[in-house]
Amino acid sequence: MNDEKKSSWERLYSSGAVESLPWFYPGLDPDFEQALESWGISGGQALDLCTGPGTQALALAQRVYRVTATDISGSAVEKASRLAREKGLEIAFQQNDIMDNRLERVFDFVIDRGCYHVFPLEQRAKYVPAVADLLKNGGLLLLKCFSNREKRSDGPYRISPGEIKKLFSSLFQIESIKHTVFQSGDGGREPKALFCVLRKRR
Repeated sequence: MNDEKKSSWERLYSSGAVESLPWFYPGLDPDFEQALESWGISGGQALDLCTGPGTQALALAQRVYRVTATDISGSAVEKASRLAREKGLEIAFQQNDIMDNRLERVFDFVIDRGCYHVFPLEQRAKYVPAVADLLKNGGLLLLKCFSNREKRSDGPYRISPGEIKKLFSSLFQIESIKHTVFQSGDGGREPKALFCVLRKRR
């Protein structure tokens, strides 16, 4: 990600309360919770990619997963780390850019709630091998992004099921793609989303 984009994310997370961000959700996203149960993921090493407010990482740690959480914004990482300490949760937070990855380990599963869809198409194509490198063979990527069914004028890029299949199929087995929404923690508008379960090919 270029320096201008990095600075914009840093300004966003340093300037106010994370609870005010439109993508804030206080607990584990219901689509992730259902997928963990459906696919029998009851433990293992988890990576929360672009953790942002940190709520997904905290919810996973509360469910006794071993969690690493990363974000490009140092302020996001700092705020989420502080919240984890207040709750007595052990989470390995690290500032990191998925497009210039410095993590030196692989994970049983990765969750992405709103990271993939912030990149333009050429970078989304680079995201695929980058995230594959973070997964063990046979590991799962649980990916949630804005859907091309969402017609609002603002927000991130819209993603179609066809794009997911085209970009990911070389490195991932497409287990499922479903239409859903980004649930609102405060009863607000719920943008249309895709939720994808993708398994890294062995």
